[in-house]
Amino acid sequence: MAPPVSYGSSGEHQAFAGTCSIGTEALVVVLVELVRSLRTWAGPVVLVNGHGGNLEALRRASTTLRSQGQAVAVYCCSTTDGDLHAGHTETSLMLYLAPEAVRVGSVEPGNTEDLEELMPRLRKDGVASVSPNGVLGDPRDASAAHGRRVMRHMTSRMAAVLDRELARP
Repeated sequence: MAPPVSYGSSGEHQAFAGTCSIGTEALVVVLVELVRSLRTWAGPVVLVNGHGGNLEALRRASTTLRSQGQAVAVYCCSTTDGDLHAGHTETSLMLYLAPEAVRVGSVEPGNTEDLEELMPRLRKDGVASVSPNGVLGDPRDASAAHGRRVMRHMTSRMAAVLDRELARP
C-alpha cells in the first residue's frame, strides 16, 4: 500500500482556512504519473477515493491509464444514505475510525437541503455559499456504531467493484 495522496481537487472548499487544492488538471497528472511509476514493479493499482471533488480527475486519469494498457481500478467511498459533507454519515465514520479527531462539543448542523437544490450554487460559488460552517447535513446524532455499519457496507462494495474492475483486460 502506497502512502495517500494528501492533496486533491478541493476548490469548492477554498473559502475555508486550511484548504489546499491542486485542482483537477494537476491531480490527473499526479495520478497518471504515480500509477505509471507503481506499475513498473507492482501489479494492478487500486485508487481509493474519499472526496467527490476528485471524481473528474479520477475518471480522466483512469481512462488515460487504461488506454495505455495499465491495470488500474478506481473505488470511490460513498453511501446512498449519506449527507454530503461533515454531516451524520461522515461524522459517524470518523467516530468509528478516529474518534479523537472529532470535536464532539463543536458538532452542529449545516445546510440540510436536498443535493439537487444545493448543487448548482455549490458548483458555482463553493461550499461556503450554501453552508457558512461547511457542514452539509446534520451530524448531531452521529455514532461510531453507524460508522461501523457504513464502513462494512463500503468495504464489501469495494471488494465487488475491485473483482469486476481488475478482471478487465
